[in-house]
Amino acid sequence: MKLHLSNPSGLNGITGYGDRYVEINHRRHTTSLVITPQALYLEDWAGLGFEELNEDHFARLAQLKPEMVLLGTGAKLRFPHPRLSRALAEARIGLDVMDSRAACRTYNILMAEGRNVLALILQ
Repeated sequence: MKLHLSNPSGLNGITGYGDRYVEINHRRHTTSLVITPQALYLEDWAGLGFEELNEDHFARLAQLKPEMVLLGTGAKLRFPHPRLSRALAEARIGLDVMDSRAACRTYNILMAEGRNVLALILQ
């Protein structure tokens, strides 16, 4: 699905998504990634699937100090064990889990509102 996002501010927006890809500012990515309005993290997250998620991943997200983390779990909604996301709870960072398509749409809405949002989109 193509999204039409006007982005005059130079922030990272999700401009499209589909089966096994996400477009960030009209550039297609086919691996898991982390996106914030100001940064895009690819290398450390490429190849990461839901089954590989561990406590260290969530601790690294907490270090980025977002207001909220959106976890896009791929084509279907799956919830990680609460012990994995403990670092986010301890840092008082919200976590919302959804399929990756919903995470893309929600990210754009929150980013457009000026929120300090981070999305981990799994492929």
